[in-house]
Amino acid sequence: MKMNSAAPKVSNDRFLRALSRELVDRVPIWIMRQAGRYLPEYRATRENVPFLELCKTPELAATVTVQPIDVLGFDAAILFSDILIPLEAMGLEVRFDEGKGPILPAPVRDEAGLARLRIPDPIHDLGFVGEAISIANRKLAGRVPLIGFAGAPWTVATYAVEGGSSKSFRNALGWMYSDPASFRILLDRIADTTANYLEMQVDAGVHAIQIFESWGGQLGRDTFREFALPPIRKIVNRLLPRVPVILYVNGSPQHIESMAEAGSDAVGVDWRLPLDAVRARIGNLLPLQGNLDPCCLYAPPADLEKAAIAVLERGGGVGHVFNLGHGILPDVPVASVRHLIETVHSWKP
Repeated sequence: MKMNSAAPKVSNDRFLRALSRELVDRVPIWIMRQAGRYLPEYRATRENVPFLELCKTPELAATVTVQPIDVLGFDAAILFSDILIPLEAMGLEVRFDEGKGPILPAPVRDEAGLARLRIPDPIHDLGFVGEAISIANRKLAGRVPLIGFAGAPWTVATYAVEGGSSKSFRNALGWMYSDPASFRILLDRIADTTANYLEMQVDAGVHAIQIFESWGGQLGRDTFREFALPPIRKIVNRLLPRVPVILYVNGSPQHIESMAEAGSDAVGVDWRLPLDAVRARIGNLLPLQGNLDPCCLYAPPADLEKAAIAVLERGGGVGHVFNLGHGILPDVPVASVRHLIETVHSWKP
């Protein structure tokens, strides 16, 4: 089992052991966006605090990081932050308008825009994240591991180029196809920034890293391999063997084989392909994370339990970290999340 020497020892190490394909007494569970609006405690902390201020205030970020562990008892905590934090440090203005998501008023769309982007110093420019990690570990007091994270270069680049979220990704894809050489420079610059940023998180004390390729599903298989995969490999190679690295791709079915070639310790997959089908394509050596459809949390308890057990059975009990196939939705009942955790923890392979 890999262990970051800077990270505190934990009493519940099922998550880390599962990533090493070691036997565990129960399948560990955490969920993406587990520190979020579905939790009343999060909403109370978030009240009257702008989102970016919450991300940049270490005490508040650490508080909401730990809330899901205190309230629900997940097997791992994930740092509260946002994948666009490094872009702001690279010199782009980032705003989060309520109900509109992220807005980048001056997107990067050509070589002149590229010239504006710098590779920041992670300690000087992003040190508040490292401080939040230290505080969160103190609050966790060795109960569970802490996961650090960042967005994958393709996903982060889409926000930089589109100026926010997009349905068509016409600017990012248009640049990629019309001038692939300069677009690769953008991806490489984001990759260098991300690797530095994640190394800082490791130095600050996270136990594992997840890389989020949230918009990977917008790329075809060959295009993903050509443009998105090389910068991911660059980041993973910088982090290994210090900590376990999970690569998560939303819209993953066409990319399963590419994910397995990224060099990460585990792959997190969305809900569109059953875990046994994933294993049939890439073998049993690579641990899997996932992959309950997030909307199953709206189902009656018996149906939710049935769906969760189906994921557990397909996961096989070894080398499996239970998660949703995407982030939890903000109006999911807390009681459903609690029932999901109890179901996972009580299941025996």
